[in-house]
Amino acid sequence: KLSINAFDYNCHLDLIKLLRQEGELVKLRRARQKMSELFPLTEEIWLDWLKDEIKMASEVSEREKVYELFERAVKDYICPEIWLEYAQYSIGGIGQEGGIERVRSIFERALTAVGLHVTKGTALWEAYREFENAILETAQPAPGSIPSPEQQQVLCSQLEKIHTLFRRQLGIPLLDMEASYAEYEEWSEEPIPETTIKSYKKALQQLEKCKPYEEALLGAETPKLAEYQAYIDFEMKAGDPARIQLIYERALAENCLVPDLWARYNQYLDRQLKVKELVLSAHDRAVRNCPWTVGLWIRYLLAMERHRVEHSIISEMFEKALNAGFIQATDYVEIWQAYLDYLRRRVDFTQDSSKELEELRSAFARAVEYLKQEVEERFSESGDPSCTIMQNWARVEARLCNNMQKARELWDNIMTKGNAKYANMWLEYYNLERAHGDTQHCRKALHRAVQCTSDYPEHVCEVLLTLERIEGTLEDWDAAVQKTENRLARVNEQRAKAAEKEAALAKQEEERAEQRKQARAEKKASKKAKKTRTGDKRKADEDDEGEWGQEEELPSKRHRGESDGVLPEEDMEVETGLFGRSEKPDGPAAPKEKASTSRKDIPKVFHDSSKDKVTVFVSNLSYTMAEPEAKLRELFGSCGEVVEVRAVFNNKGTFRGYCYVQFREEEAARQALALDRTAVEGRPMFVSPCVDKNKNPDFKVFRYSTTLEKHKLFISGLPFSCTKEELEEVCKAHGNVKDIRLVTNRAGKPKGLAYVEYENEAQASQAVLKMDGLTVKDHVIKVMISNPPLRKLPERSDPSRASLPLTPRQIYGARGKGRTQLSMMPRALQRQSNPVAKAENGMVQNSPAASSEPPAEPKKMSNADFAKMLLKK
Repeated sequence: KLSINAFDYNCHLDLIKLLRQEGELVKLRRARQKMSELFPLTEEIWLDWLKDEIKMASEVSEREKVYELFERAVKDYICPEIWLEYAQYSIGGIGQEGGIERVRSIFERALTAVGLHVTKGTALWEAYREFENAILETAQPAPGSIPSPEQQQVLCSQLEKIHTLFRRQLGIPLLDMEASYAEYEEWSEEPIPETTIKSYKKALQQLEKCKPYEEALLGAETPKLAEYQAYIDFEMKAGDPARIQLIYERALAENCLVPDLWARYNQYLDRQLKVKELVLSAHDRAVRNCPWTVGLWIRYLLAMERHRVEHSIISEMFEKALNAGFIQATDYVEIWQAYLDYLRRRVDFTQDSSKELEELRSAFARAVEYLKQEVEERFSESGDPSCTIMQNWARVEARLCNNMQKARELWDNIMTKGNAKYANMWLEYYNLERAHGDTQHCRKALHRAVQCTSDYPEHVCEVLLTLERIEGTLEDWDAAVQKTENRLARVNEQRAKAAEKEAALAKQEEERAEQRKQARAEKKASKKAKKTRTGDKRKADEDDEGEWGQEEELPSKRHRGESDGVLPEEDMEVETGLFGRSEKPDGPAAPKEKASTSRKDIPKVFHDSSKDKVTVFVSNLSYTMAEPEAKLRELFGSCGEVVEVRAVFNNKGTFRGYCYVQFREEEAARQALALDRTAVEGRPMFVSPCVDKNKNPDFKVFRYSTTLEKHKLFISGLPFSCTKEELEEVCKAHGNVKDIRLVTNRAGKPKGLAYVEYENEAQASQAVLKMDGLTVKDHVIKVMISNPPLRKLPERSDPSRASLPLTPRQIYGARGKGRTQLSMMPRALQRQSNPVAKAENGMVQNSPAASSEPPAEPKKMSNADFAKMLLKK
């Protein structure tokens, strides 16, 4: 598995566990080494590794390798247990030359790293004092002998070291510091100095302030992110850099896969401490823990540049970033921009040419090619639709290198990539040409812009006229006026046609609404008249039968919560009847009429909104369900006592597929919501809170997130026969799968789509890399990070749009554009009566279909077309 995917974290753990059980020490060491190269190791993994190596280290050279391993271990996370183990292991080497000083050095580094740890720091201070006490015991003279002046000096020096340790410890807020103070009183032959007592009391007060946060951490469940954040805010207000650093490190040890926490920590180090080794170490650990987060890589590159790291090392780190496996196409654009900015800052533009300038140009060309080849193939989108990297390249060539010819070539390339229709792109180029080019090229650019721009042509027309007003000749002015007038005339004509079409559609809708309203009024009046009519009983019965037949021919009004797309058999017959099929008064219709009569006799029950809190709304049920009240009462009985099941029927007695279930207790109604999407007679049942939408029109229940979820995958192209278990078998090879949801339609049929939730972003990112394009049952699936697109409202043609300010182009996420908002009106209703034949531009338009089509957009012209047009002139 690791030969296929080296970034499978759990697979590394499994391999190490098996090798340790089998006693394969050489292979075990190699497996741990490979894992440590890819990931920071947790405290438990390091302690197991260190204990195994300590058992095998007997020679001096082997002990040195253990020391090196400890040095690597303390760099991954701030762990008091590892530092304590490191110090205790070093005590075993005090017999070697410089052994005592080495132990003291390690203890001092440990105190600097974790000596302020409120709950675990005391153990380290006590171990240090015990070591110094042991040294004191060896320096004591033999009983009955008089110490020499040199021995007396050593004793005094050693006693002072222990006094100093006590005083340093008592000035720090640590748990059980009262016991340490009592121990100092007992140990010291002299009274405790007043300064030590003052610092002890001050630390005690500070401990009382820290205790609530420590208790909150003790009582919280992993990962305790909110509790750590509150603790960090508290320490930030106090402003002690060492304590702030320690609480960040403690939080990251338990939340190492939270990119935002790393980002805040690195920002603090960059702006406050500014210590090179500390800053670069934190940035390096951040990208090793969260390699999929582009922001952390960008901050790392900036920090390396800020601390003047060698260029070769920065370039090597950038290459690592490109191979980190980002989850969005735009991430690659951002990392390239950050690296190109760095290269640009290295160039001395006072020289005509230099090695740094050539490297910058080469990097720009490589970035454009990389985004075109690598990114577009993987994500099926460029990530840089506005060509921002090429724009920056053009600006560098024009402003810093005085090379307008290259800048024009780049902008010509930008416009051929679908940007020629945007006014803001033309104005960007015009401004660059205006600042560093000449008037002739400005004029050409604006003439092309007037011809090509489709979003805000008024803007470019106005800029062209302004240019000619200031710098142009009379001939230039006349040409500009003629060109802008012709263009705006075509634009206004298209907008007028679109507005007329929209108004016609609105009028048709109003007429149809009025017709429906009139039909309902006539039907109601007809019913009233027939009820008051007297005459033969048989004739009255026939009239009643005809009335019911008319009722069946009209489609029943659908309830707000009724499911779409499924029509019961009775309603299907009615639909057919509307197109000329008549129903027989006898035969199979008789039992239905009898059933409808029985339903008609049931008095109407009005909804009581005061009971909404103990009621749920159930929909998407089968229309053919027999005895829905009994079925649902049994189904919801497990949630609590059911007071009433109120199924909704139409006036023919047909079940409409939804009902209200009222409980005795509010808690039971909440538990009932968990039955949402339960399969009932082959269809997923929808269960939602009962809410009056007249009072809450914006209320909408949707169980799933519609925003970016970096730990969840969206998979499309699955075979319809793929089960949840089969998909889980494919996905679990890349991480721990928490949940899988197969998307179905209202009838419960699979749609070939699924959402897969992993434990963290790292596993999801690796799963995208390994599973995208995989074949499942002869189907090639597409895998991406879950990021549902925003649904866009249809744009309406409005002449007033011309006055709107320029807006940037829409940037799409990893899931691409939103779905097109199609009109759901039948084409038959959209047809208009044949308009009067009208001659336009020498052509007679008689086709009604043609009149309903939107105005044709002007044909897009290439550079070659423009060149031909200019040569003809």
